[in-house]
Amino acid sequence: MGRGGVSKDHSDGPDRKCIVTGEVQPKYGLIRFVAGPDGQVYPDVMGKLPGRGVYVTADRAILDKAVSKKMFARGLKMQVTIADGLVDDIERQLVRRVVDLLSLARKSGAAVAGFEKVKSWLDKEEAQILLQASDGSGRGKSKLSTPHLGKYIGWLTADELGMAFGRQTVIHAALTSGGLAKRVVEEAQRLRGLRETDGGSGRTEG
Repeated sequence: MGRGGVSKDHSDGPDRKCIVTGEVQPKYGLIRFVAGPDGQVYPDVMGKLPGRGVYVTADRAILDKAVSKKMFARGLKMQVTIADGLVDDIERQLVRRVVDLLSLARKSGAAVAGFEKVKSWLDKEEAQILLQASDGSGRGKSKLSTPHLGKYIGWLTADELGMAFGRQTVIHAALTSGGLAKRVVEEAQRLRGLRETDGGSGRTEG
């Protein structure tokens, strides 16, 4: 595993170097940044903004170091300004990204929520990813197990999972395998690096 919970042997997509650690890893384990016309640094979570970009590992401590040591100016080769709360803004954007992907998966029939539905998918081996709210009951969560060779995501809150499924709160959810599932895992791993607790203690994450 690389920093932020990202597997270093993942071969999909081009690799990029983190301007803080110097470590080269797949793009999905990093956050891209660009300088706007106003000279301000902007996070490019989607990786689509124009201009010269630099990359920082999706890890709160490393991102904080990039800010405090003024490493963006060196990487972008220009004087830049950094908005207060930049790292917190990145976390919010990543939450939105994961929620949006989960919502798409739900609408396509590739994701379900609720204890009984999730348990049914797990029993029938239809689930590839188990998601459980970080602030859910430990006793309740322990009744469901990560799919064999599957993934576990446990660092979204019940409110955040609820947004993805059109409910006030969700404690248990599951996804089938497929393109969206892979993207959910990658974006959730980036988010995990920005959260102080991963909610996955004692779980098999695959």
